[in-house]
Amino acid sequence: MAARPVTRRAALLGASALGALALPVTRAEAKSKSASALGSYRAAYHFTIPDNWKNDPQRPIWIDGAYAYFTLYNADYITGAEGTSWRLATSSDLVKYADQGVALPKDTTPAGDAWSGSAVVDDDNTAGFGAGAVIALVTMEPDAGTNSQAQYLWYSTDKGRSFEPHGTGPVLPNPGVKDFRDPKVVRDTERGRWVMALAERDKIGLYTSGDLKSWTYRSGFVRDGYGTLECPDLFRIEAADGTRRWVLAASANGTASGLPATYAYWTGDFDGATFTADADAPQWLDHGPDWYAAVTCEKRAADGSVDPAARYAFAWTNNWEYPHNTPTLIADGFNGTDSVTREITLQRDGDGTYFLASRPTPALDAYATRTVRLGDVTVDGSTTLDYTGTSYEIRGELRWTPGTTENVGLQLRKAPGGTRHVDVGVYVAGGYAYVNRGGTLYPGGTRETHTPVAADAGKLAVRILVDRTTVEVFLGDGRHVHTHQAFGLPGDDVVALYASGGPAVFGDVEIVEYGLG
Repeated sequence: MAARPVTRRAALLGASALGALALPVTRAEAKSKSASALGSYRAAYHFTIPDNWKNDPQRPIWIDGAYAYFTLYNADYITGAEGTSWRLATSSDLVKYADQGVALPKDTTPAGDAWSGSAVVDDDNTAGFGAGAVIALVTMEPDAGTNSQAQYLWYSTDKGRSFEPHGTGPVLPNPGVKDFRDPKVVRDTERGRWVMALAERDKIGLYTSGDLKSWTYRSGFVRDGYGTLECPDLFRIEAADGTRRWVLAASANGTASGLPATYAYWTGDFDGATFTADADAPQWLDHGPDWYAAVTCEKRAADGSVDPAARYAFAWTNNWEYPHNTPTLIADGFNGTDSVTREITLQRDGDGTYFLASRPTPALDAYATRTVRLGDVTVDGSTTLDYTGTSYEIRGELRWTPGTTENVGLQLRKAPGGTRHVDVGVYVAGGYAYVNRGGTLYPGGTRETHTPVAADAGKLAVRILVDRTTVEVFLGDGRHVHTHQAFGLPGDDVVALYASGGPAVFGDVEIVEYGLG
């Protein structure tokens, strides 16, 4: 599950994974087929790269009233060449973006291409490139396949539009290990210094610096059983009760234990050098198969003020088990989509455990183009709604009779003949919610994911965001979210409701369509 910044896999789409969508097609052939009979699979309201390839998001930073968002980008993907640069997009709300092109190039220094890292605004000129300079700490690997992953410094004096390297050597050399990457840098205002979290296989290394150039190792947070702890994250957030907790997180792989391969996080305390977790095991910000290399950033008001009780989060909607298997490559000449931006808050459950709750960013509401209100819909068996679509959100509440209802849910992106669909629902008899994409075309890997539900409660609020290649399901209080890639064919636009074991009610059903103009 390595968060590779280059595409080290074959250039063929998997015919077995995509079924009718994917005859074996090379990237070069995909370019010539971009106007194919498939039509467009470009998302209607999610961030997509304009062309070729993207993978890891880089944490957005706030500059002059807007977020500057860098993402790993390979302009040569269609031709089969490897290597990534940092491409910039700007946004006032992390919903609608303006592309600004490549800001940090690849293969212009002896260290090669640019991998994941993080950028900061150096307001106090600690690095010496001027107050307000944008400093990027970036992993590069000059000798592929050796212990040469190291952290390099790039700087920008034009607000992140372009970067120059600070010399040709690393500011944090490799100590002789294979995995040494993905620096996440934050400002420790209490101690007047910078802190870096670094991916070091089963350890997140914590380092400090006064000038972003010289780094001192402070401690390591070690957890076995989750693969390489990649793309780490470190931040503090305030709960509604006024409690402030630190969060340390990483993209991790828990599939060997039946856990997700997404964003694992620990709440706890951080004293400027050492992170102490509240619990040994992580919690997960997403339970689907396709929410990887996630980043979080500050929630800012229009005047730039920071909300201490909320952050924004989003991820690359893909999985390193099947990174090239997408119809967007054939239909539109690109491969790279992000999840919807979500707002995360710190909540406390009845057992006293703090957790991160997610909801789609409220900024999305400003892009609503149509709303269909269906009210309460009672179902006993199956009911097809008087609505069709490929990009929309469904909001409502599933209501069932405990001890009677067995299963209740929705079929999305359903083929008119009923042969293809994605199922989202609650298996009441088993006490869990689920998303099952096995009934339609999907890239490979996990077919169905589960999260627990209190069956005796008799109800569960749902928000389901459907776009041309993704389904994102937000459940209940937002503790559980499932993100899946799923590829309906053109015309797979039916929505149906179902209930077995007795009738169920889909309460206050509302369908919202979005467009970015």
